[in-house]
Amino acid sequence: MSIESDLKKDGITVVGKLDTLSVNTISRNIAEKICRTFPEQNFIFQNLFIALSRIPMYIADIPAGFAEATYFYKNSSMYFKQGLSLEELEKFAVHEFIHYLQEIKDKKGRLVKLGLCDFGDLKVCGMGLNEGAVQLMASKALESPEEIVKYYGISFPTISPSYYPLLCNLVNQMAYVVGEETLYDSTFYGTDAFKERFANLCGVDNFFKIQSNLDKIMEAEEKAIKLNNKLMSDDVEGNKAQKIAKKIEAYKTKIGKLFFETQNLIYTSYFNTQFTKLSTTADIDEYRLRLYNYKNYMGISDNYSDFNEFYINKMMDLDNKYESIMNNTGLVVANNSTIARFFRKIRAILSATVELKK
Repeated sequence: MSIESDLKKDGITVVGKLDTLSVNTISRNIAEKICRTFPEQNFIFQNLFIALSRIPMYIADIPAGFAEATYFYKNSSMYFKQGLSLEELEKFAVHEFIHYLQEIKDKKGRLVKLGLCDFGDLKVCGMGLNEGAVQLMASKALESPEEIVKYYGISFPTISPSYYPLLCNLVNQMAYVVGEETLYDSTFYGTDAFKERFANLCGVDNFFKIQSNLDKIMEAEEKAIKLNNKLMSDDVEGNKAQKIAKKIEAYKTKIGKLFFETQNLIYTSYFNTQFTKLSTTADIDEYRLRLYNYKNYMGISDNYSDFNEFYINKMMDLDNKYESIMNNTGLVVANNSTIARFFRKIRAILSATVELKK
């Protein structure tokens, strides 16, 4: 099958090549952004600029609802939606340039790995995780401000409000657990450091479940977008339109359930595992702060209370853990009475809150 046929399968029709001046301007600006944003990766600006400027870039017709730019690994080329300004081209190119930097091919030129995504003979795994990580990094390189957005009835913070917002949020929660630098390194170079670190902190089975859920969210969103495009076409009306609208709503419901299932698995697996490792009051203080700060990363809805309940239970567990540490006379702890009183007050307040909800 030809490259042109492959592109048409995704609805992409080439209009023409992007002019050299635009190619060089985009490549230079993005190389500067990547070097500035990810200094630990030790990119050399001149080498990066040259590599990016040699990517064949084209203007194309791209269907509504899909990304304004796409990197096509089969011919290592970039395609931009026609009608974009130079500033918009640069904005959308960052994500695709990272894809170019992260791809790993075998001797026959077949793609075997794309950052956090593995291309096996029978199945592709980790596409949702990789797309979320890449867009998170692209938004960081563009210095995009954090916003509170609402999709599928879920309100959550993100620096990518219009491109993979749900995936970015969940991957950011994973990065909070593991550390951003580990995420960046594995995303750029396809190492297993991020997966192994997350599995060590949260459990191997939990990592693969989360990875699978991210793939399912991405797949469901893509199907919902295609159905919405069909719904907007002139030849769809009446019963046919109602059936399509019903399918779209079903996908939206599925996405919402997957989001909260994934979010819950990330924080419960992490904080439950780390709780068993607490051995000093300093450990408890750090744990308590990380648990409290987690709320700044997560999504919520009108009927979502899982994290609040988890938080209440963990605060009371911390009180018990603290007391067990204090009963160990071999430990020397400063400000014991102050800390103890603090935890007892928290438990009393939170317990009263639970009673009021019943």
